[in-house]
Amino acid sequence: MHDYDTIIIGAGMSGLAAGIRLAYYEQKVCILERHYTIGGLNSFYRLRGRDYDVGLHAVTNYAPKGEKRGPLAKLLRQLRMGWDDFALAPQIGSTIAFPDVRLDFSNDFRLLEAEVGRAFPGQKDNLQRLLNQILGYDDLNQEIFELSARQILACTITDPLLVEMLLCPAMWYGNAREDDMDWGQFCILFRAIYLEGMGRPHAGIRLILKNLVRRFRALGGELKLRSGVASIKTDDGRAVGVVLDNGQELAARRILSSAGAVETLRLCDGEVPPVRSGQLSFVESMSVLDRPPAALGCDRTIVFFNDSPTFYWQRPQSELCDVRTGVICSPNNFEYAADDAQLDDGLIRITALADFGRWQGLDEETYRIEKLRWYDRLAASAVRFVPDFRSRVIDTDLFTPATIRRFTGHENGAIYGAPRKQLDGTTRFKNLYLCGTDQGYLGIIGSLISGVAMANRHCLAT
Repeated sequence: MHDYDTIIIGAGMSGLAAGIRLAYYEQKVCILERHYTIGGLNSFYRLRGRDYDVGLHAVTNYAPKGEKRGPLAKLLRQLRMGWDDFALAPQIGSTIAFPDVRLDFSNDFRLLEAEVGRAFPGQKDNLQRLLNQILGYDDLNQEIFELSARQILACTITDPLLVEMLLCPAMWYGNAREDDMDWGQFCILFRAIYLEGMGRPHAGIRLILKNLVRRFRALGGELKLRSGVASIKTDDGRAVGVVLDNGQELAARRILSSAGAVETLRLCDGEVPPVRSGQLSFVESMSVLDRPPAALGCDRTIVFFNDSPTFYWQRPQSELCDVRTGVICSPNNFEYAADDAQLDDGLIRITALADFGRWQGLDEETYRIEKLRWYDRLAASAVRFVPDFRSRVIDTDLFTPATIRRFTGHENGAIYGAPRKQLDGTTRFKNLYLCGTDQGYLGIIGSLISGVAMANRHCLAT
């Protein structure tokens, strides 16, 4: 006797989307979440009277209201939700900043084309050839997906600096490999960032999460918080249920896990995962200002920066963080509707690469001191590329790889999971499938699509 048709491990974006999709087809579905809140890293918290989003710079794959094509429109149809359930305001405009060269881009690809023509006049036709390759890419071809993005780009774009600049935002927003990137992942993120663009709900990630949970529960789905999975029960090569942290056992016809490939397989009766854990993690600082950032000249939605012609993308080798490259984002700099015109506070977020092992190894007092020290270093690195906002800061916070590990369960605090993705979502156990980070679709819309796609493929087709 099964307690559920499908058990979903993790109440992040992909898990919630999968749950909604299955509940529409009258499956008995239970989402299990170890923590007291939903969203995983795409969540929010309250500190000293202020709400902070976690993980949300912007929602990629933007589409304006009424648009019938593209990933967001397809996702809304699959979830039977409306555009107002996400209510995305478009970005004002973003920048890729390298020494002596900047490329602006927006949700209109023609701006990036013009910027490449201005800064790299010999590469305009090559950019068009690259665009044709990307538009023709097959998302679900595992063999092609894992080809080297650097090698393919070098065969099309003949200026090495432009290659590095195009890679920078794509790697920052969804690359689990060090130094290089899967060609398939690059194609997906190029479309998501440069062709479709970025937006943000005025209320932040809370709006999206609230509407997802409301829809799931209205359809009869069960969401159990503080209900972590201690192990996945298997029998004759099949997943048959789970054991919770409190010892309770639940049986299911199938299990869909958003916990990550390595993390999921380690739950399976001592299974040794055949895949390697990810190594890339982040720190992120929040600076609350006494005025909107644009009043100080910080008028870009996002600035992706790198302080040399070669883009750095690897775990820091000798320090807690590496501030040579980073992302500067202001949630104030989106085109909100007139009745939502201003956020309560000015806010600048700065993200940098960080080493999980060093952060995790600190004692409590040293950890607190290093957070303060690295907040200052992140800010100092950022003001090389944006106007200096530091004299206007009235409150701060910073999260580390240890925070990511705590709230996502990802080994090493790996923000984008394992380097190798399993596009079909299968594991060596029948009835146990992956969705989310290690299935391969990343970002908020990508994670939601992953949940829907894996639910359709493995939980509704059988």
